[in-house]
Amino acid sequence: MGYKEAYQQWLTDFADDAATVAELQSIAGDEKEIEDRFYTGLAFGTAGMRGVLGAGLNRMNAYNVRRATAALAQYILKTPGQAERGVAIAYDSRRCSPEFAKETALTLAARGVKAYLYESLRPVPVLSFTIRHLKTIAGVVITASHNPPQYNGYKVYWEDGGQMPPERAGEITRLIDATPFKEAVAMDEKEAIEKGLLVYIGAEVDDAYMAAVKKLSVNPDLVREMGSQLKIVYTPLHGSGNIPVRRVLRELGYTQVYVVPEQEKPDGNFPTVRVPNPEDPAAFTLALKLQAELGADCVFGTDPDCDRVGIAVLDGEGQAHILNGNQIGCLLLNYILSQKSQRGELPKNAAAVKSIVSTEMARTICKHYGVEMIDVLTGFKFIAEQIHEFETTGSHTFVFGFEESFGFLSGTDVRDKDGVNACLLIAETAAWYKKQGKTLYDALMALFGEYGFYGDKVTSFALAGKDGLEKSRHIMQSLRDNPPSEFAGVKVLAVRDYQKSERVQGGKAEPITLPKSNVLYYELEDGGWICVRPSGTEPKIKLYVNAVTGAQADTQALLSRLSDAAVALLEAQ
Repeated sequence: MGYKEAYQQWLTDFADDAATVAELQSIAGDEKEIEDRFYTGLAFGTAGMRGVLGAGLNRMNAYNVRRATAALAQYILKTPGQAERGVAIAYDSRRCSPEFAKETALTLAARGVKAYLYESLRPVPVLSFTIRHLKTIAGVVITASHNPPQYNGYKVYWEDGGQMPPERAGEITRLIDATPFKEAVAMDEKEAIEKGLLVYIGAEVDDAYMAAVKKLSVNPDLVREMGSQLKIVYTPLHGSGNIPVRRVLRELGYTQVYVVPEQEKPDGNFPTVRVPNPEDPAAFTLALKLQAELGADCVFGTDPDCDRVGIAVLDGEGQAHILNGNQIGCLLLNYILSQKSQRGELPKNAAAVKSIVSTEMARTICKHYGVEMIDVLTGFKFIAEQIHEFETTGSHTFVFGFEESFGFLSGTDVRDKDGVNACLLIAETAAWYKKQGKTLYDALMALFGEYGFYGDKVTSFALAGKDGLEKSRHIMQSLRDNPPSEFAGVKVLAVRDYQKSERVQGGKAEPITLPKSNVLYYELEDGGWICVRPSGTEPKIKLYVNAVTGAQADTQALLSRLSDAAVALLEAQ
């Protein structure tokens, strides 16, 4: 069926939905808009589905939520006894999140699968914890993470608390395709409650989560000593982090936590920011203003679903610096390893985990402490898989995992990046250095002085719509057909093609053991590297450039040259 026919079918099938019909009639005659909404269905990948809110096959709406949920229920029902275990459901502050969460719960109920639903917004890490705590078979969280306001999404988790693995997601995709929209119906809420198929989750799970997070404090004595001296500005960016982040800091003993008032309350329009993304320095504008007024040591900012956290810290002269995800990750990693080593608490089989696009500085830090650093593909679900493998085999003890995209985790009760856990660690790390008369910026400069000045830059190329998807495929294929031999005069030593599962150096190929993924990675002769991959959650190609030298100015200059050369290469495709 073509996009025009699909458009007409929606007008017919949902004729009793006045709002949907009115929205679709408003684009009549706009061929480009109709094509974009109906040329394909909203993709269901390993992170579920995410898209612009609106009517249509390729949009986030109640019909797509019900259809995906009906397929999830059908998948669960294939195994006897799993429906009774149920599915935990949470949502963030985005537009339509409460409505989509309830649609999810009641569609599960209609298929006989028990649903556990939070009555108000909760962070992603709380949902991950809840799955393990209640021993549900799966979980769903309604969120589009840090995307602009017009987006929302539907993320699916499995019983280990991690995002659904690719093979299960593939099976659910096939079930979605085989499920007519009209068959994806929701049960009446009162009926679902009376039949025990809908249960609202109470405060006891929040309390259990908070207790688990507080146990991740590396040095509680330090916190009790310094908690009243560290001054923190926090912004939840209109999202779900406000209550849990403030609670964990308060209960641990941090008495000077100041919330940005304009960004405190949940608001799916995110009126004070361009995008609610702690990776975007502009998101810290109001927080930096408050930091300057208060002379606060740190600014913390979490995204709407509170799985990512960014920070700004003061140097010795009172100047604020916004740190990137790699810098935060290395500061936390070094703090955890150094403290556990000093206290005799570092396991002999300790291991840290990072994504392949995160800084190699972390590996250097791990080597210093005799800790193994393990690389995984981009996506925190792969870090969760490593944790599960460690527990199953006993091969390693997990101590920390991170991604350059501002995701951090130091515990195992949650199996996704955890902004609450990260805020605890950042505050404690800052308190440790404050006790020594240093700032986190001083600490970062000291790490650079010891291990080398590592720099990194990420550039995104937006490729929206059907043409964008085809352009993305063309760029990746062109790079495979014509691999670059150098960037800005720096020689490429080896090329890793994760789709082909091979690393080629000097014409000799060796296997890559990680799962197949559409990623190209260029190892450079100076210790730097460049990576290109289509985003798994957004319509864009991401370019990662990393450089390292012995001096900060030299690293920045090299990073600029490499980035310019890599951008030019992609633009020429």
